[in-house]
Formats: sequence, structure tokens, C-alpha cells
Amino acid sequence: MRHLICALALAFVFSGCGGEQRPATEDQAFAPPAAEGAAGSGVQTQTAEPTPGVSEGTTAPAPAAAPAAGSKVRVAFVTNNASDFWKIAEAGTEKAAQDLGVDVLFRIPSAGTAEQQQQIVQDLVTTGVSGIAISPKDPQNQTEMLNEAASQVNLITQDSDAPGSNRLCYIGTNNFEAGKEAGKLVQQCTPMGLPYMVFVGSMDAQNAQDRLKGLQEQLKESEYILLEVRTDEGDRAKAVANVEDALTKHPEVACYVGLWSYNGPAILNAVKNAHRQGEVKIVCFDEEEETLQGVKDGFIFGTVVQRPYEFGYQSVKVLKELAEGNKASIPENKQVYIPTLSVTQSNVDAFWAELKQQTGKT
Repeated sequence: MRHLICALALAFVFSGCGGEQRPATEDQAFAPPAAEGAAGSGVQTQTAEPTPGVSEGTTAPAPAAAPAAGSKVRVAFVTNNASDFWKIAEAGTEKAAQDLGVDVLFRIPSAGTAEQQQQIVQDLVTTGVSGIAISPKDPQNQTEMLNEAASQVNLITQDSDAPGSNRLCYIGTNNFEAGKEAGKLVQQCTPMGLPYMVFVGSMDAQNAQDRLKGLQEQLKESEYILLEVRTDEGDRAKAVANVEDALTKHPEVACYVGLWSYNGPAILNAVKNAHRQGEVKIVCFDEEEETLQGVKDGFIFGTVVQRPYEFGYQSVKVLKELAEGNKASIPENKQVYIPTLSVTQSNVDAFWAELKQQTGKT
């Protein structure tokens, strides 16, 4: 087992366009010191409620002028839903705000829709931020909105990419490789050739598409059968209901795979309701507390964690540098990969302790 405390000191390795991908390994240093809490951090968090009547082609007003010499840089971080996953990313933005002396507006679309994200981005541009880091909910249909924003502020993506847009770079997981890591967990806990099902919020998001492709790539030679992919559009109740229905209609399924952070707890709760914990294998993503407890209890075989703390910290760092005219942090291929880690019963305690230190929890 790799030494997890050293994972806090990983270094980014950037892969070039058309060249060999070189994601950072857990033996390289990239992480800043652990978070010290929100007090005095310069982060303003707001959960946005749905706004009716927003159209995709609306043009946002021009932003305010760049900060005067000596004034604070002001940037924004926009999530794609209200999942607990983003609380960890928020802790990263708080630490970056403290370390780098910037103001961060942390925005959460409560309904998790592309329309809500558009309204948030337009409001942020009007407010006069110098840059925005966003996890696009539906990148293929948000290109116009993203390009409009990119024409007025420094725009980067995090967590889920929009490679067809004019974003300056992507910061986050290599989701194809992360999907392959999930596939390896399936192979470790499920006999070859058996059926499995996949659960996710939406297949419109680039991260969901890439994870599924990586999962299938890893499993294709082992003759596993993908029975179905079910989506829930970010509705946690529907996420549980999807699994409950699958447990009834497809009792032959041997492994349930959740691609988004809340899918792991949703699968586990449905399996518990059916009194099939320990019988059905579960593989998922991310580090929600219910997920980690499920791994610790042996009900979830493993989870691929993404280190959202670094999504937050590094996004703020890059946006500050861009506001100051420094583009050195952006690699040629415009992708900054943060390594994942597979967490099972063997290393969950050490990882959880590290996570609590980062987020200031005891």
C-alpha cells in the first residue's frame, strides 16, 4: 500500500498534445498545506436557486476592468450540482484564498442544470470577476455560453471538461483512466463474465462519458456484460429508486457501479433496503462520508477518489496567475491532470484521516 500521507505532496505532470499522457503519480508533490477553515479565507459561497426564462444565447455584459495595482484578484468557482463532493473542493478554494490573497466566489447551482449554470456565469461576469473555473453540466450544448464567457474573462474548466470550447485549460481527473481504475476494482471483486450495471447523474457530462469508456475498455477482454446505464439527473431520490428497481428486475446483476459521487451512497442505501449488502458488489467514485463508511464496513468494495480539494486549490491558483498575465501554468495540451487513488478496506482509514485534515474536520 502506498504511503497515503505522501499523497498530499504530489506534483503535476502535464501531458502534451498528441504525445504520451503523463499524469502525476502519488510519489510526486503537488499539494499545498492542509486547509485551516473558512475564517478570513476570502471565499464567498452562494447556492443559486433556479431562475426561469434563461436562454442559451443570452449575451453577458462586459466585466469590470482588471483590478488596480495592489487590489485583490477576484475569481469564481462554479460547481455542477450541490453534492457533498464540492464541500471538499470548497475547502481547497478557501486555502488558496488564504495562501494567495485572493477573493473567491464559490457558486453552487442547487438544481444542477445547465440553464442555472448559465445564469450564474452571466451574473459573475457582470460582477466583474477576472476568471471563472466551471464544471460544465452539458458541455456540448453549453459551448456558446462558455465561449461568450471566455471572450470576457479567463475561463477554465474543472472536474468535467469542455474541450470544444475556448476554455484556457482543464484542471481535474483524467476521467478515462479513472474509469479504467474503476474497472480494475470490478475485476477484483466480481467473477469474469458476469453482468454489471452503471448509475450516473447524466451521460451529457464529459466526465461521465469518459469514465464509462474507460470502464468498458478495462472490462472488455474479461467478457463482463454491461446490462444497462441508468441516469438520475442529479436527483438523489431517483438515484436510489433506479437501483431499487434494478435489484428487483435484474437479480442476476453481480456488480453495481456508480460514476458520480452520490451514486455510491445511493447504491448502498438501495442494497441495504433490499437486505442484500455483502451479496451485491459495489464500486463507485469519490469520497463522500457514506461511501467511505461503506468501504470501511465492507459493503462497498472500493471507490476511485479524485482529490477535489486540489480541483479547488489549483483552479484558484491558475486563475490568479492568469489575472496577473502569467500563463506558465497552462501546458501545451491545456490539460492539468490530478491523480486518482483507489480506496478499499486496506487503506480507507489512512485516506479518511488525510481527508479530515484537509477539510479541517476531526
